[in-house]
Amino acid sequence: MRYSVNVPNFGDFADARNVAALAMAAEEAGWDGVFLWDHVVHHKGSPRPVGDPWMLLTAAALATTRVRLGTLVTPVPRRRPHQLARQVATLDRISGGRVVFAAGLGGPVEDEYGSFGEPTDQALLAERLDEGLGLLERYWTGGPVTHHGRHFHADDVALLPPPVQRPRPPVWMAGYWPNRRPMRRAARWDGAVPLFGSAGHGSTPPADELRDLVAYVRRHRPDDRRDTPFEVVVGGVSPANDTAAARDLIGPLLDAGATWWDERLPIRDPRLSHLGTVLHRVEQGPPRL
Repeated sequence: MRYSVNVPNFGDFADARNVAALAMAAEEAGWDGVFLWDHVVHHKGSPRPVGDPWMLLTAAALATTRVRLGTLVTPVPRRRPHQLARQVATLDRISGGRVVFAAGLGGPVEDEYGSFGEPTDQALLAERLDEGLGLLERYWTGGPVTHHGRHFHADDVALLPPPVQRPRPPVWMAGYWPNRRPMRRAARWDGAVPLFGSAGHGSTPPADELRDLVAYVRRHRPDDRRDTPFEVVVGGVSPANDTAAARDLIGPLLDAGATWWDERLPIRDPRLSHLGTVLHRVEQGPPRL
């Protein structure tokens, strides 16, 4: 099991200096990753400072040497794949090959898409997600790309330099379980970052539901990927400095197939974007089993 810290890209964490300080503290305390949200406004009815996640992660990369860095998650359908490919590759080179790329549809759809005149139809966004992911994978090779799809186009372009990680940074896919389609998509890539209908962001999922999800993904892994590593990321609020309590909370998830514990406050917790609160927990170190 590996351990990460998860924070939004708004509030105190819209400031790159705060994100860098958090990443340094996480590395020193023994955490394995620092992940940011990727929002433009989140909920536009509640205006707040919002930072670009790739700029924030650049500050974190320059302040650290070991922890993995990435977004949980980037909404590929509202991004231009060639620009996104360049951002991820640049960060991977700055960090020395420490980027994890997690993708999904994102939301809230009306606020994050509709506010800017972008389409909001879920089926169309899913098409853009799949087409965009395919393009990203091709761009990250560094070779010439020609593509004439329904949503995106490229004419004999090569994006150099490529990422440090070969053949590309690991790609994790988000989705809500028990919805099957997002997990079938995840099975084609390198990991799953599920949320659960029974347990929202910041709430620990039931181990039996996670076990069902892991079994479903394994059944749908392509034949040529069955023997390659696959990460399963779950999270919540873990007890600090209490091995027995941490084992009771996380142990069943580990047994069910989780490979990452992602420390995250509930989405409605007012301390969610408060540096002091998150930093205090981070400095206590990851849970120990």
